[in-house]
Amino acid sequence: MDLGKLIQERIRDVDDYPKPGVVFKDITPLLADHVAFAGVVDAIVNHHGRGTVDKIVGIEARGFILAAPVAYHFGAGFVPVRKKGKLPSRTHEETYDLEYGTETIEIHVDAFEPGDRVLIVDDVLATGGTARAAAELVRRGGGEVVGLSVLLELSFLHGRGKLGNLDVHSLVTV
Repeated sequence: MDLGKLIQERIRDVDDYPKPGVVFKDITPLLADHVAFAGVVDAIVNHHGRGTVDKIVGIEARGFILAAPVAYHFGAGFVPVRKKGKLPSRTHEETYDLEYGTETIEIHVDAFEPGDRVLIVDDVLATGGTARAAAELVRRGGGEVVGLSVLLELSFLHGRGKLGNLDVHSLVTV
């Protein structure tokens, strides 16, 4: 089966979540399907090629689920980007707009060695605010952002346009 079709079949729309008017893209059916989940991880790794990154950044919370096995397959470290107040040591922080509010994310100040090649992994690229903020945190921490890989890109929200020349890889675009 075509991976793009499998992904689309395994993502469930949930109306009015987390706020009225928002259609939430629920990836839990995809995660429960070992073929689809493995296919997503393999596709991200194959796109970038082993040995091309030093660290994988996963964005809280669903990005963690995808980023951790990607890091394992790359032989790279995993670095979490978390919501403000969730990391136990000194952090850099960045505030950004969502399609339904604002959020602040953080990363440990010592997450990267100077020049680390960093791939950001998340589940959905929507307005681009979260990805842009994560990329800024990586740069502020001394890492070099080599790209962003997402499971699903919501093209009608034009998030890619907010990411400048960042290499964006999406498995499915709707």
